[in-house]
Amino acid sequence: MNDVTTDRPIIAFDSGIGGLTVLREARVLMPERRFVYIADDAGFPYGDWEESALRARIVDLFGGFIAEHDPAIAIIACNTASTLVLEDLRKAYPAVPFVGTVPAIKPAAERTSSGLVTVLATPGTVKRAYTRDLIQSFATKCHVRLVGSQNLARLAEAHIRGDPINDDAIRAEIAPCFYEKDGQRTDIVVLACTHYPFLANVFRRLAPWPVDWLDPAEAIARRALSLIKPNGSGAEPEHGDDIAIFTSGNPDFSTRRLMQGFGLDTSVIA
Repeated sequence: MNDVTTDRPIIAFDSGIGGLTVLREARVLMPERRFVYIADDAGFPYGDWEESALRARIVDLFGGFIAEHDPAIAIIACNTASTLVLEDLRKAYPAVPFVGTVPAIKPAAERTSSGLVTVLATPGTVKRAYTRDLIQSFATKCHVRLVGSQNLARLAEAHIRGDPINDDAIRAEIAPCFYEKDGQRTDIVVLACTHYPFLANVFRRLAPWPVDWLDPAEAIARRALSLIKPNGSGAEPEHGDDIAIFTSGNPDFSTRRLMQGFGLDTSVIA
């Protein structure tokens, strides 16, 4: 894939607000860039979709996004979407580089001391052949447990919007991540959903023992940066506001407020 040298915006796409964890890191690395954050809240949660219908939906949506925004690059800041439809997007829109979000199994396998690694994901990501292929490619010397949570993405969305969440509900979702084998304990939990890092401090507080909660957001941002050369002379250019777009066209007040807190212009969804 060729490097991209352009002043066109970067799209960051997610099913909801979880992709803000990736956007945050991308902005740190690329402060001169303009971002268009797109949340497919009309389709949220993706775990409830039949695969072929979700694949068709995302590919179709991107036709409109690309036509309207002419992005330099698109970051699919969603594990479920990436493991399902990333290759379809690349085939459908070959002029646009796509950076996906896949479970950080390789770095987890490289870092673990105990050899016991958990991948905490959505049920869709857990069942994908893509995820199991990553384990076969990079973690055959580890014992990898796949934990598919049905509820954590919703709980993370509620938490980041400031709604109260129940500790017992969180504890029940993460409990299967922790196990012991041959005198060793889980020491790394891969956060394989971009919503989950918003709950990382809650996870640390409720965990039965300390582990490394592996967030791939920075690595995703670095991959995007590697595909984009610096603008012009290196001086920081002026650009328009970063914007947030919701496919429902009608996010609630707390979500609008959250987007504004991230410096995203929500007037386009008014």
